[in-house]
Amino acid sequence: MKVSVDKNKCIGCGACASVEPTVFRINPEDGKSEADSNACNLNHKEEGCKEAASVCPVGAISIEEE
Repeated sequence: MKVSVDKNKCIGCGACASVEPTVFRINPEDGKSEADSNACNLNHKEEGCKEAASVCPVGAISIEEE
């Protein structure tokens, strides 16, 4: 599973990091979310990643099945 955040859409609300903090974090430099796809796969956090994508108010998170 590949998880990515569209920085142009992201508003930095932190909902994704609240749902799945081992995968998503807010970058302190730009205030936008970042995703670690490796953490999503290696830590078996697929369901959390999908939930984080569903709670994003602007649809900035995309998930691709590999």
